[in-house]
Amino acid sequence: MEAATLLAGLLRRTHLSAPGDLPAVVADVARIIGAEAVDLYLIDYDQSGLVAWSSSAPDEREAIAVTGTVAGKAYSSTTILQVAAEGDEGLRRLWLPLLDGTDRLGVMAMAFRAEQIAPEIVLVCERYAHLVATLLVTKGAYTDAFELCRRRGHKTIASELIWELSPPLLFATDDLVVAGMLEPAYDNGGDALDYAFNDGVLNVAIFDAMGHGLAAAGLATFALSAYRYSRRRGSDLIETYRAMDAAIGDQFPGEGFVTGLVAELDVRSGELTWLTAGHPPPLVIRGDRRARVLVGTPATPLGVPGPRGDPVAMRESLEPGDMLLLFTDGLTEARLENGQRMGVDGLRQFVERQAAAAQTSPETLRRLRQAIVEAHPGELEDDASALLVEWKRGSERMLLPPTV
Repeated sequence: MEAATLLAGLLRRTHLSAPGDLPAVVADVARIIGAEAVDLYLIDYDQSGLVAWSSSAPDEREAIAVTGTVAGKAYSSTTILQVAAEGDEGLRRLWLPLLDGTDRLGVMAMAFRAEQIAPEIVLVCERYAHLVATLLVTKGAYTDAFELCRRRGHKTIASELIWELSPPLLFATDDLVVAGMLEPAYDNGGDALDYAFNDGVLNVAIFDAMGHGLAAAGLATFALSAYRYSRRRGSDLIETYRAMDAAIGDQFPGEGFVTGLVAELDVRSGELTWLTAGHPPPLVIRGDRRARVLVGTPATPLGVPGPRGDPVAMRESLEPGDMLLLFTDGLTEARLENGQRMGVDGLRQFVERQAAAAQTSPETLRRLRQAIVEAHPGELEDDASALLVEWKRGSERMLLPPTV
């Protein structure tokens, strides 16, 4: 009965509450089950810190590192952790991942006056955290507050444009996980990615516009919009390529071009169809942990004037447990801590190691970001983006907290 009262109480209180009131409302309603304090932390755009959400100014907000902390472990492993509160022996703190479906928004800390928090209370708190995450996304549509909380730097206008058109960077359902990465987070000006899951078919795409900055972002987001237009009309990959190529050529004549890779995966059968427009081919990481590049015939980049041959759609049969990686060349050109470029071989080896360690796709990409961005802050020579797809690997269950 307490669980029903708790969830109903939060829903009732948030009908007319302002978005910025959500942390206080969440904490107040949680008193129904005896929580003495509740704190919300949102993951920053660097995916390296969990930023406390409060009414204070963004530059005054406390951040907890993801690496080496209890809060960070709850976030990165999507587990519920129970620890003694520092400075108060009679207080215990519960750290819960904030999950909108499977998308990791951050963590929630709930403090209880108890020697041990009972399993039934932990279960109620897990459901409460899920509802809170859903409300964060819903209320976030009406405010800049949550967006600003996640920022630890200023985005460029180009990056604002890219992020506004980007889908959530994590989606999972039975037999399928899709994770994305856009770097640098605050200055991405030429890469774009997209996906959609419709009637058992996953559509994915990644684009890299010539140049960097606002002009390149305009090209990339135009390509993304043209892709969505064709996809939603039911066009196949070849029709989509031709429509995108013509649209970019008409709207940006002689002003630039876009490389891209579009693909369709039948999630029931594992049949993959893909087409590359002057873009790096995808990688497949097989169940034996070996990565290989899919070989195909590239079409001309989108928007390049002049004659061209017929585009070719390639096909590949995936096996259960396979992972598919789409990426832009800025990723392979990035330098590692030793100063060497990542390269295709380095990227293959990195993903192989993460797969062998049974890391989930979002955690693999978070660690990849650490390897190329945190090793040399501010030194990315080009935007570095990726989409990592898992098919029938069973890892979608790893994105959820274990059953209490």
